[in-house]
Amino acid sequence: MMDLAPSRGGITAFAPASIGNFAAGFDLMGAALAPLDGTLLGDLVHAAPAEASSFQLEGPFAGLLAGEARPNLVQRAAELFREAAAAKGRPVGPFALRLEKRLPVASGLGSSASSIVATLAALQALCGDPLSVPELLEVAGQAEGSTSGGVHLDNVAPSLLGGLQLTVPGRDGGPASRRLPWPTDLLLVVAHPDYQLATARSRAALPERPAWTDTVDFAGNLAGFVHALHTGDRALLARCLRDPLVETHRAPLVPGFRAAQAGALAAGALGCTLSGSGPSIFAVVGDDADADVVAEALQRGFAQAGLASRAWICALDLEGARLLSPVPRPLFLEAQP
Repeated sequence: MMDLAPSRGGITAFAPASIGNFAAGFDLMGAALAPLDGTLLGDLVHAAPAEASSFQLEGPFAGLLAGEARPNLVQRAAELFREAAAAKGRPVGPFALRLEKRLPVASGLGSSASSIVATLAALQALCGDPLSVPELLEVAGQAEGSTSGGVHLDNVAPSLLGGLQLTVPGRDGGPASRRLPWPTDLLLVVAHPDYQLATARSRAALPERPAWTDTVDFAGNLAGFVHALHTGDRALLARCLRDPLVETHRAPLVPGFRAAQAGALAAGALGCTLSGSGPSIFAVVGDDADADVVAEALQRGFAQAGLASRAWICALDLEGARLLSPVPRPLFLEAQP
């Protein structure tokens, strides 16, 4: 029997898009996105109690998923949620689930993570919070791993908890996440080309093992990035807003990337690299540069490769996953696993 407290009606949850890797932190760091124009950039999931499990797919990018033979990630996340709740003596379900797919797939914008997190947020609220935040994060990582080839939290953590999140060792030996400080004057300019790049293909381009010199460079760069955020060292932050580990291997997979990157840096961006595994690109812009000009430079780079694109000027989404109905409210704003 399903635990329906506090809601016997349907619930709709939203989970924001995210930038995985966030330049310096391959598989370890990610940021949730909030466009300044108020656009809800992310997926919506509606969940309701039901006599039997069901799943519906709608939204502007639903057609890109409709032909897949495997269960949608919403269904996979719901299955893992039910298993985790049952293990705690809280049997839940079945559910009627509906995904409004608003993020492009294979985009580098945390599309899979957004679907997963919106599902978990809706079910958590519908069922009376049977899981702790660390348990939700673990379930989200497991669901993400089913499509990306391994458990990593760089997209699901910011989509769930908001802000800029760093994966750290948890008390039980598994991964946990901690929010990093972020200067409020720094904006994120994100450009998405009309081009798909599957995560599996992007990962296949990476060497099986990086060289020791590359590993040391990555570690020092990530440590410098985190130090710069905590100390306010803007010059060091700019030097560390780079991807020394995987960008060189993935850049050839994204038409127009190098031209877009060069244009953004010439327009005054502090740093610019791939968002997640690509093909989207993001640039960090401070007060001394015009975000609109940087956005135009990114799109111009894609246009030179014959690709149309869309750009958003964003701040960090500090809320993460939240309810849109029955009552709009943040869910995990104060949570820290």
